[in-house]
Amino acid sequence: MSRKNEPSSIRHTRAVALDRTKRPTTAPPDEPIEARLIDVVHPATYSQLARFHQMGLRERTLSLPVMVAFVLSLIWRQIGAVSEAVRVLGREGFLWSAPVEVTQQAVSERLRTLPAVLFEGIFQAVVPALLARHAQRSRPESALIQAAQGSFKAIVALDGSTLDALLRRVGLLRDQEPTPLAGRMAALLDIASMLPRQVWYDAQSHAHDQPFWQRALESLDRGMLVLFDLGFVNHGYFDLLMQREVSFITRLKKNARFEVIQVGRQRTALRSSIIALGSASARCQEPLRLVEVLYRGTWYRYVTNVLDERVLTAEQVAALYRSRWRIEDTFKTVKRLLGLAYFFGGSQNTIELQLWMTWLLYAVLVDLTDAVAEALQERYEAISMEMVYRGLYHFTQAYHRGEVTDPVRYLAEEAKDLGIVKRKRRRPHQGLTKSSPP
Repeated sequence: MSRKNEPSSIRHTRAVALDRTKRPTTAPPDEPIEARLIDVVHPATYSQLARFHQMGLRERTLSLPVMVAFVLSLIWRQIGAVSEAVRVLGREGFLWSAPVEVTQQAVSERLRTLPAVLFEGIFQAVVPALLARHAQRSRPESALIQAAQGSFKAIVALDGSTLDALLRRVGLLRDQEPTPLAGRMAALLDIASMLPRQVWYDAQSHAHDQPFWQRALESLDRGMLVLFDLGFVNHGYFDLLMQREVSFITRLKKNARFEVIQVGRQRTALRSSIIALGSASARCQEPLRLVEVLYRGTWYRYVTNVLDERVLTAEQVAALYRSRWRIEDTFKTVKRLLGLAYFFGGSQNTIELQLWMTWLLYAVLVDLTDAVAEALQERYEAISMEMVYRGLYHFTQAYHRGEVTDPVRYLAEEAKDLGIVKRKRRRPHQGLTKSSPP
């Protein structure tokens, strides 16, 4: 396949990769930022050592703590290549790892063989601690989320996303045409904290979202409200959610069959009714509520198993579904800002190591952004995570000049100049935005 005829996604990924390789190696993070990473990640890393030994793995120069520090730093500092990261490891060390002189071949082999499940375990250990931190903070929350939190244990969004093309093809991937993709991931995002409660990976890049359902069910607790798009629509899983007493909101397919059982509110731009969803042979066991909203000449239809208007009004059902777009923003941040659109290895294991550490760094960055939002007494969505991330460069310069010591305080005090607080947009009609459909 000529480059001229390549899919745009592959051309974009190649451009990202070329841009990454041209970037100079950045300086190590200053002590306060490094201490923040160590405080969150280091205990979780050592919590996996027992599992490491149970798997019969031998201690080597490139131990689990060293490899975690290596991969984290490779992503956080956006080092352009593994070869350059190896040089830095030998001269400076990374985070809690002292300088270690090793070959690039040894590191590449370790990336290929060190079980990714250990890195997944570190990610799983970090997230509950960050969720607990969020629960202790006091910052404004949107009236919609605040009201819904009174009725549900948690509000989460479920979605999947295809990972980009592998540019470095090795081993069995070398002869594949067209360029293979790196697989598919799905996440369960906590809407209030913006932290990922769960992340899953599937090496099959052409798979649909449906295979993630069973794993998602295991992570959904009684009393939760889950938001998902059309890719997860499945009447059988609707029944399972209701059996587990998990509430949900999703879109209704255009060709969906249903029977109206009871007509509810009927207004010019909003309608509500109780329906039996599905055909006679595949009908949902319990009735559902259909909410229809007219926006710019088009009716958008949502379905939920929350039948009681006193728990969720029709307006809240539509507005909560729109908050599902926060997970789309999350995927964008993970891929574009933290570099999960460029893979520094072609083996499945290397991809997984990078995936887990990228999501872990995303969670740490969310925690920092949340702390800045609290310091400013702003809602989380009013703060630009990207500008918080980029603002750390300016904090580092000020820190080394001896002017500041606390990154949260610095970012809050310099929020206007650094563009950390997003510009206020014109209030959209009924919570709808111009940029995205309901």
